[in-house]
Amino acid sequence: MVKTKDIRNVALLGHGGSGKTSLLEAALYLTKGTDRLGKTTDGTTVSDYDPEEVKRGFSISASLAPVKMGDKKINFIDTPGYLDFAGEVTQALSVTDTALIVIDAKAGVEAGAEIAFDRAGEFANSRAFFLNRMDEDHVNFDGIVDELRDIFGKSVCPALYPIFENHKTVGYIDLLQQKAFRYEKGNRVDFEIPAEKAAFVEKAREMLLEAVAETSEERMDKYFGGEEFTQQEIFDGVHDGITSGSLIPVYCGSATELEGIDFLLNEICHCFPSPLSKATAKDAEGNTIEITEGGDTSLFVFKTIADPFVGKMNYFKVMTGTLKRDDQLKNSKSGQVEKFAHIYEIKGKKQTEVDALPQGDIGVIAKLAATNTCDTLSAKGNVSYLPIAFPTPYLAMAVSGKDKGDEDKISSSIARLLEEDLTIKLKNNAETKQLVLYGLGEQHLDVISSKLKNRFGISVDLKPAQVAYRESIKKSVKAEGKHVKQSGGHGQFGVVQIEFSPSDEEGLTFTESVFGGSVPKNFFPAVEKGLQECMSRGVLAGFPLVGLKANLFDGKYHPVDSSEMAFKLAASAAFREGLKNAQPTLLEPIGTLNVLIPDALMGDVMSDISTRRGQVLGMNPAEKKKGYTVVEAKVPQSEMGNYVVTLRAMSQGRGSFDYVVDSYAEAPSNVAQKVIEEAKKAEA
Repeated sequence: MVKTKDIRNVALLGHGGSGKTSLLEAALYLTKGTDRLGKTTDGTTVSDYDPEEVKRGFSISASLAPVKMGDKKINFIDTPGYLDFAGEVTQALSVTDTALIVIDAKAGVEAGAEIAFDRAGEFANSRAFFLNRMDEDHVNFDGIVDELRDIFGKSVCPALYPIFENHKTVGYIDLLQQKAFRYEKGNRVDFEIPAEKAAFVEKAREMLLEAVAETSEERMDKYFGGEEFTQQEIFDGVHDGITSGSLIPVYCGSATELEGIDFLLNEICHCFPSPLSKATAKDAEGNTIEITEGGDTSLFVFKTIADPFVGKMNYFKVMTGTLKRDDQLKNSKSGQVEKFAHIYEIKGKKQTEVDALPQGDIGVIAKLAATNTCDTLSAKGNVSYLPIAFPTPYLAMAVSGKDKGDEDKISSSIARLLEEDLTIKLKNNAETKQLVLYGLGEQHLDVISSKLKNRFGISVDLKPAQVAYRESIKKSVKAEGKHVKQSGGHGQFGVVQIEFSPSDEEGLTFTESVFGGSVPKNFFPAVEKGLQECMSRGVLAGFPLVGLKANLFDGKYHPVDSSEMAFKLAASAAFREGLKNAQPTLLEPIGTLNVLIPDALMGDVMSDISTRRGQVLGMNPAEKKKGYTVVEAKVPQSEMGNYVVTLRAMSQGRGSFDYVVDSYAEAPSNVAQKVIEEAKKAEA
């Protein structure tokens, strides 16, 4: 069993298509973890094994694959690069110590790299860059490094420097050990550093040594004293700098050509932090707790897969102690004791049973009865780690089955998917009578639709969800309602006169001022009940009515034929008749929108909010993000349907927002007319 100090937990992050999956594939192949080099285009990689990933040619879920290097173990978690699957990135960052951000060297620093850098910072993960596709012609390595330093600060410095001839990479220089090497037919060959590259190498190495010097006062004194660092001091300084975040190394190579990957793996083993280097966690209240080596066993479940054949599979990280086969741990949330009869390492979809997993390691267990994502299990059940804060899904689509009778199946099947994807939300909207599915984007919802069909055999249609409007009135009116039927024998008789008026209260405010017993008191509740039932459907477009005051001031009754039902129906008639003349109005839901956006895009965001009938309330510099501003506005919900897509396109994913409906306001006449016409068409 590997020791905790020899474990490295690394999340692979970056812009979509930058080569994260290919990098992992190369690492597995070079370390004999696989016997062939898979390709994303062929659907043959270890980490992209889900049928949806194979079909689409990119990652949609976080996938675990350990790489063994002698006595070291690197747990790589390959993550999607597309923002629709940001929840998977969040899961990976919650249990890893370092984020390795992959950049397409030909494309340069894309938005996905910036987003990944910020996300890793939110989890206090160490960070490093890998410039992939260095085998391409005309790669501007120095330009990319300069751009990285401009964006992320002077702590960014190269650790491996490429050698170019005729605009093509022909070798690399290890700046830590000042050695040059190249690859010939897959083999690494050392050679002398070319004399003409000495000045470039010296400049790049100086960046590295400055960063090493800043990792301790002792190293700083030695550096400014003109003394040379020993090789071990450089390695120790790089490790300390990466661990603390004061040094962000830049590596480079080509995943498909297997260049620079062996160097990267060696650096991860010797310079990246182990679980003991950053041994802290957050408890359920968000307080930082120190994690010591050994002690009672506890683990945190960070991911769940609902496999229709194998059943539920929980991915976990051993936080303290050592997890052994047949251990029994208690779930701190449910109180359920779970037995770990079989524990596994997992490489993509391949499971390998093991006897034990040490602190800091990551594994999988199948078929736990009462354990889900974000649960903590421990020997005594007295430990709870902070649950993962997943992104909020805002793109709402009404989901319905293409075949009759599939509604119940849809709900139960999505409930299964909810076990593995906590960025999905399903809501049965009683007001619009729609089953509404929420996701992070169009691709996200498209994948969910495909999973419903492929896993559960359910074909669904998705269309924009309806907005839950309200109705109200603007003036007071008096109305009479009658329910009189005489058909021989016992009849039905009830007459009410009610004054309707606007109210500041949310629902119905019912009063009575009947004089002389024209309506007996025992019928008052029936009148109120009749009005309450009518409140669920207004007279304009059938939306719930709010803010109504109704005063029963007169009426008639019959000592034999009057009944509660008669007065209830009479009240309903008065409601329908009176509200038509009370200037009924449509109220639309209004929400508070807070947009976090780069300053350079402020004008675009403000203009877009204006086109959505929004009202900007204020702008404030972002507290924790330099160069960003938070724009606060009030925007109608009906205008927010595609906002997540628009903002993402406008900002290349750099912008984010939250939105909460918190009030209602009278809808403009053109909006109201359109809603009313659509409601009438739906009823026809």
